[in-house]
Amino acid sequence: MTKLPHYQLLIDGAWTEGDTGQVMATQNPATGQDWATFACAAPQDVDRAIKAARRVLDDPTWRDMTQTQRGKLLYRLGDLIAENAEKLGQLETTDSGKLLAETAAQTSYVGDYYRYYAGLADKIEGAVLPIDKPDMHVFTRREPIGVVVAIVPWNAQMFLTATKLGPALAAGCSIVLKASEIAPAPMLEFARLIEQAGFPAGVVSVITGDAENCAIPLTRHPDVDRIAFTGGPETARHVVRNSAENFAVTTLELGGKSPILVFEDADLDGAANGLIAGNFGASGQSCVAGSRGLVHRSILEPLIARISEVAANIVVGDPLDAKTHLGPLCTSAQINHIVSTLAKAKGQGAQIRFGGEPLAKPGNFMAPTLVQCENHDIETLNVELFGPVMSLIPFDTEEEAIVLANSTPFGLGSGVFTQNLARAHRVSARLKAGICWVNTYRAISPIAPFGGYNHSGYGREAGIDAINDFTRTKTTWINTSDTPMSNPFVMR
Repeated sequence: MTKLPHYQLLIDGAWTEGDTGQVMATQNPATGQDWATFACAAPQDVDRAIKAARRVLDDPTWRDMTQTQRGKLLYRLGDLIAENAEKLGQLETTDSGKLLAETAAQTSYVGDYYRYYAGLADKIEGAVLPIDKPDMHVFTRREPIGVVVAIVPWNAQMFLTATKLGPALAAGCSIVLKASEIAPAPMLEFARLIEQAGFPAGVVSVITGDAENCAIPLTRHPDVDRIAFTGGPETARHVVRNSAENFAVTTLELGGKSPILVFEDADLDGAANGLIAGNFGASGQSCVAGSRGLVHRSILEPLIARISEVAANIVVGDPLDAKTHLGPLCTSAQINHIVSTLAKAKGQGAQIRFGGEPLAKPGNFMAPTLVQCENHDIETLNVELFGPVMSLIPFDTEEEAIVLANSTPFGLGSGVFTQNLARAHRVSARLKAGICWVNTYRAISPIAPFGGYNHSGYGREAGIDAINDFTRTKTTWINTSDTPMSNPFVMR
C-alpha cells in the first residue's frame, strides 16, 4: 500500500508533530479518496507557537530589523510564491477541488500582495503634532500591535493569508497562522517558503487542527494581541466570545449572499458572464458569490436563455484538467446542504431552470444550477450555499431592486450591470455592501480594500490602510523647557 504524503506543523522554526500525536487525513474532492495526512495541533502546541511569537517580538533579530529590511524579506517571499505558484496551485487543487487554472494563477498573483506590503514597510510613519503647549515637543510613532493570530478557511487560502500576513509582517508583528483542518496542505507547504525567505524562527508559525484543541485555545490565549479571522458567521461569534478573554483587537471577514443587479439597459452577454462568474466561478465556493441575481423583468427570459446556453457547455470534471470549467465541491457536506436547500426552495414555489442534482460520478460534483424565484422568501435567496447555484428574481423598478438587494443581514459583495453611468453611481452608493463591482465581478487587487457590513463582518483587508490595523499609535511628550514641573496636582 502506497504511503500517503504527510505534513507537519511549523512551530518556532521547527517542523513537528502535534503534542498528542493526533493525525488527520485530507481527501481529494475529485475522487473522494484520502490523499494525504497532516499533524494536528494540541493546546500545548498552540501555547508553544504563541510563546515563540511573543518571545521574538523582543528578539533583536526581529525587533531591531529596520523597516526596509522587513520589506526586503517580503519581496523575497513574494518572489518565492510566484516561483512556486504551479506547485502550490496543484496542491490546493488536489486538496480543495478548485480549478488548477484558478489556484495557480491566483497564487502567482498573491505574490504581488507581499510585494505591495514590502513597498509599504518603510512608509509606516508617525507625525509631529502642532501641540498647543509651546514648551512641549509631541510626536507619534506606529509600533507593531504584537502577536497576531490569522485564521483562514480552505477556499482562496493563499489570497486570504496574504491579506493578513502581508501587512502584519510589514508592521513588524509576529504571527501564528491557523490553516483550516479542511484542505490544509497548501498552507503547510507555503510555510516552507516563509523559512526560505529568511524570516527569523518564531516570527511565523503555521498550525492546523480542530476547534477544541487548536482554534479555541488559540483565540483565547492571553498573549494574543490581534485576531484576523475569515470564515463563517457562527464560528466568528465563538471567536468574538473567545477574544473577550484577552481583549485582542479582532477583525472579521465573513460570508454573504451578494446581490447582482441587472438593469434593462445592461449588455446581456456581459451580464450573463458576470452572473456565471459570480455563481459558477470557483464552483460557487466564494464568500463574494453573487448568488442573488436581481434582474429587470423585461430582460429576465432573454438573460436566462443566454446563461443556459453557456451553462450547457460547462465542462464539469477533473480540476487538474485545463479543459474543465467547474470542479468538485470541497466536501460532501456541501452537496447535502445544497440538495436539502433546493428541495425547500421547490416547496416554496421556486422553479429549477437547469441543474439541481449532484452528478452521478465519484467525487463531490454538483451540476451548475439556476433557480428562478418569484419572491424573496425562497430559501436559496437567503441561505449561503457555497456551491454552483444561481438564484434569479425579477424586479420592476430601480427602487425595488435596491430594496431587494439590501434585504439581507449580509453585506460583503455586490454587482451592478447597467450602461447608464448616472444609475451606476446612484445605485452603487445605496447598496449596503463593502464591495461593489460595476459591469464586472470578482476582481481583486492588493491596492483595493475589501470587507463587509453587518453579518459579513467588520474591518478591512488589503489596501494602504490595512497596514495601520497591525500597529498601535504611541504618543511621546518631551518637555523642551529648562523649567522643572511645578504644581503636580494640576493637569497640564
